[in-house]
Amino acid sequence: MALAYALATRGRPVERWRVVSFGAGLALLAVISISPLQTVALNYLLSAHLLQNVVLAEWAPALLVIGIPPFLAASIARLPPARYLTWPPAALAIWLAVYFFWHLPFAYDAALRHQATLLHLEHGMYFGAGCLLWWPVLQDEPWRLRSGRRAGYLFAAFLLASPLGLLLALVPEPLYEWYEDGPGLWGLSAITDQQIAGVTMAFEQALVFFAAFTYFFLRALHGDERAEAYRGELTNPGRAPGPRRP
Repeated sequence: MALAYALATRGRPVERWRVVSFGAGLALLAVISISPLQTVALNYLLSAHLLQNVVLAEWAPALLVIGIPPFLAASIARLPPARYLTWPPAALAIWLAVYFFWHLPFAYDAALRHQATLLHLEHGMYFGAGCLLWWPVLQDEPWRLRSGRRAGYLFAAFLLASPLGLLLALVPEPLYEWYEDGPGLWGLSAITDQQIAGVTMAFEQALVFFAAFTYFFLRALHGDERAEAYRGELTNPGRAPGPRRP
């Protein structure tokens, strides 16, 4: 992926912060794949595995997508499937479907029992759906959403995804046999591990989505003020803008 990025941007000016963002996304993918977290996640703790999933479905895709320069994003957006897959309702629906399906107990346990096949499919689907989720928010092409719509999109994503973390935190019994029957770690019971996983997921989603929502919401407010001032100049040319009357 790093080689493809370097070749696609060779000879073209790319902002340094985009390169850093793309590199950080790749670094996150490497950390969750080749560090001890991988061993803990796949054999001992649900909370570690959910952290892996969060990185795959939310953090790394966001960093990678925002790291794509506009000229490259425009080229990607011109590909026939891109316009349909990045349409905000479709992108959000795909992400939610992937997120919830792979957290169903039968699917979750099956992926862990077939780590050479289903687990890779699960992780690939998380990552792909995460890129689709963030594309309409972090790239202009092909939909060019206004900031207010981007804020609304993020709020919808948080609202629809948040019940999963709350469910894991509040359900009174372990949901996943793989961890219930596993050796555990640090003396944590399966239900305690599951509660930690649920609380962590709920907190993480609130933090990430609220931060992004706030950014675009404030941008929308600023844009509305400028548009209102511009309309006022057209209506009353030559009149200096002043405070509104109470």
